[in-house]
Amino acid sequence: MHMNSMKQVGILVAVAALAGCASAPSRSPIVQPRALGRDVPVFWPVRNDSGRPATSAPVGANDSLALRDAVAAALLHSPTLAGYAWDVRAREAQLLQVTRFPNPVVGFLAEDVGASPVGSGNAAQQVIEPQTTIQLSQLVELPGKRLARRRMATADRDLAGWDYESARIDLLTRVTQTFVDLLAAQEMVALTTQATATADQVLQSVAARVQAGVASPIEATKADIGLASARIESERATQRLDVVRHKLASEWGAAAPDFAAVRGDLSTVAAPPTHAALAAQLTENPELARWTAEISRRRSALSFESAKRLPDVSVIAGQRTFTELNTDAYVVGASIALPLFDRNQGGTAEAKSLLNKSYEARRAAELRVGLALTTAHSALTTAYREATTLRETILPRSQEAFDAVSEGYRLGRFGLLDVLDAQRTLTSARTQALRAGGEYHKAVAEVERLIGAPLPTVTRER
Repeated sequence: MHMNSMKQVGILVAVAALAGCASAPSRSPIVQPRALGRDVPVFWPVRNDSGRPATSAPVGANDSLALRDAVAAALLHSPTLAGYAWDVRAREAQLLQVTRFPNPVVGFLAEDVGASPVGSGNAAQQVIEPQTTIQLSQLVELPGKRLARRRMATADRDLAGWDYESARIDLLTRVTQTFVDLLAAQEMVALTTQATATADQVLQSVAARVQAGVASPIEATKADIGLASARIESERATQRLDVVRHKLASEWGAAAPDFAAVRGDLSTVAAPPTHAALAAQLTENPELARWTAEISRRRSALSFESAKRLPDVSVIAGQRTFTELNTDAYVVGASIALPLFDRNQGGTAEAKSLLNKSYEARRAAELRVGLALTTAHSALTTAYREATTLRETILPRSQEAFDAVSEGYRLGRFGLLDVLDAQRTLTSARTQALRAGGEYHKAVAEVERLIGAPLPTVTRER
């Protein structure tokens, strides 16, 4: 092969490489985080990062854990959320890749090598001379295909961003609701402990009256049964507390609880906004916002499938060397498929059907999210009314009734059944108030998830 042939091939390769690097991927605006938890740090891998921070305790083992501490630990260390973050990085790499031009193809061909001379003896002549050809071919896509492919990759990246944002808000909501459950479980342990102490006081009071001969021993047996029942409820509440503590710790990847307790206040409630005010904020819901990117991707896919009706062109350029004659000639050519039978009719029809499907799926998502908001708002309103009535009316009156009956029993004005009944009523009212407070704050978290923003009048910190 002649040196000038190699130089020319090198120039062809360099030109093709420059053409492949001439266009950089366009970056559409990134998915903006919703207002809910926007200021809480999250794990986000940098490009070419090969790892993630190790799981660490959000607070010291002897410290109490606030809701913000739990949310921050989960958003920073959750392996599930980290997986979504890496998926966004993968889609960014995919976008970078689809913007590259196809690589040129270098070919080398030796023809007529070893051909036999024509004739015999001294009259034999080498009529067929060997020749070598080196050529460079480049696939040239027709306009529209590369742009549509890049738009699809951009939409895929944006969809991955919306999936990450949905996962972030879902994780924040799940941690919040689990935190509320844990806070309620802690208060239930305190409540059952107090109920056990109260039952023990009743038993001591009955025992004193039995010993004084003014009460029947049967009353002491009944009081003892009440104490045993209270202890069973206390043990059950303790076991429930341990389970919920492990559940919360698992949200940031801890195998066991790495905190002593949680702190907060479930008694604080505020009147919920109207359903209409909340419905106006549904545009911030990531599940609905993602459909803009989804439909954009389907449209780009339709454009790409439509563009595939026209085949691409392969351009060939090279140089042929005639060895015996010591001369060169150029080779120029092009090839294109003839779209006689396949015009990608099926691919285009499929893309149209998937685009129409995405319109229907968006409508279904809007109905589903709207119904979820209606359900959550109803639960929030019911829990608010229940918690308000219990804490302002039923609970104070139950406490007053129990105190009055207990004092009356000590003075001999009431019987044991009256005391036990007042005790059960007070315990039931406290339990209902605790449950209503928990349901209220869990309903708040669900509403916040749907609208993607916090309700400013609600606080769980103390």
